[in-house]
Amino acid sequence: MSIHAAITHRTSYKYDRPVSMGPQTIRLRPAPHARTPILSYSLKVSPEPHFLNWQQDPQGNYLARVVFPERVTSFEVTVDVVADMATINPFDFFLEPEAETYPFAYDEILAEELAPFRVLRKPGKKLTCLINAVNTALGGKELRMVDMLVMVNRLIAERISYVVRMEPGVWSPEKTLTEAKGSCRDSAWLLVNLMRHLGFAARFVSGYLIQLVADQKPVGDGPAGPTEDFTDLHAWAEVYLPGAGWIGLDATSGLMTGEGHIPLAATPSPSSAAAISGLVGECEAEFDFEMKVTRVAETPRVTKPYTPRQWQDILARGAAVDLALAKGDVRLTMGGEPTFVSATDMEAPEWNIEAMGPTKRHYAGRLIRKLTPLWAHGAALT
Repeated sequence: MSIHAAITHRTSYKYDRPVSMGPQTIRLRPAPHARTPILSYSLKVSPEPHFLNWQQDPQGNYLARVVFPERVTSFEVTVDVVADMATINPFDFFLEPEAETYPFAYDEILAEELAPFRVLRKPGKKLTCLINAVNTALGGKELRMVDMLVMVNRLIAERISYVVRMEPGVWSPEKTLTEAKGSCRDSAWLLVNLMRHLGFAARFVSGYLIQLVADQKPVGDGPAGPTEDFTDLHAWAEVYLPGAGWIGLDATSGLMTGEGHIPLAATPSPSSAAAISGLVGECEAEFDFEMKVTRVAETPRVTKPYTPRQWQDILARGAAVDLALAKGDVRLTMGGEPTFVSATDMEAPEWNIEAMGPTKRHYAGRLIRKLTPLWAHGAALT
């Protein structure tokens, strides 16, 4: 039971004169390790003529390399993706025994293979303080690996406020910590660097984020989520754990990645994860983009078994039945046996396996006396 969501992503550049374009690299195709099932994908590039060749970078990400043999006055890229938004449990993985607790170490072969994702940059004062704070919180004790990931991810989310930052580039970890705010890519790069200094192989990920309106409001004071279906380009981090592979951590929300996170490029550094990169001749450019998500199919599910139209038909049929019963002077009665368990001692045998117990009759009497005036006024109690 799932929802099929269609993303349309259009990026366009208009130039004030005919310009020569160098080869353009487009990183807007779901990566091979995307867990969300991709039902269809298309990439359209204009203007014509152009040459488009697909390739994979050293990390296995899909790249479209576009060459324009003639001068152009515009450049437009349109991506259409349909994704199956079946629920993904981010904790559905097993770890090798040696990686079940932190701290841990990669074996020699794995450490060599992960070398690009373990490169350390000299930390500034604020990042050093953050690293020390994590180590102090651990107190030299072992911690379950999942708890470690959740703790560090939430730490970044709590310390760095999210802001929309339209200017290009990614802030250094030191600047993000100094500002105590940043875009999703700033928080992701901070988390990558922190995890590397804590001994993890970590990489930067750019991708699509899909957020759909929940069928029901959360219980209690939980986050309500978006008020309308939403999609945007997003960034997060991934760490490599023996036995589990790459695990996604969204430092913006403090949550692990789920079905709404569709990776496009996972790289050692943000510079090689840009959605579109390439050279263009000197000119004035007008930039525009559009992103939208549409539900193209919805299967019945526990939280929404009927479509709005089906539910209106059910209500209308019920009203017609009620009217027919009223016209025929049909009077309905209902009986039942309310069952209950103690709210304060629900594990006791009398509420699980024994027919009677020391408090069951007492509570039953109290319940029936409260229900009688509501459901059976004037009834005799036996």
